[in-house]
Amino acid sequence: MYHSEDRRRRNHTIGYVSDLGNSKIKHLVLDVLKPHTPPLPEFASYLGELEEVTKVDVSLVEMDERTESLRVVFHGNGIDFDKLREHVSRYGAVIHSVDQVVVEKTEN
Repeated sequence: MYHSEDRRRRNHTIGYVSDLGNSKIKHLVLDVLKPHTPPLPEFASYLGELEEVTKVDVSLVEMDERTESLRVVFHGNGIDFDKLREHVSRYGAVIHSVDQVVVEKTEN
């Protein structure tokens, strides 16, 4: 489990992703904090609604009285990070850190 000190140590600055040129995000691992509702299956299904997302894997890392810390893995084709962040926030969740990114070049 991650504790708040560990989270602060590993927390990264999450800026907007503007231009990746001819590269596309294929895989993202995020540390997400969300309220207890909606339940995990509903939240995971909601995250999978984004057009460019092909698979979502959500794991509960830690839980307290009000929130759940999640490890969320996205697979897809050209995931739009800014759109993803906005989508996540509609359920009251927030991205704490981007822990892994896989980007592939696309043909012109």
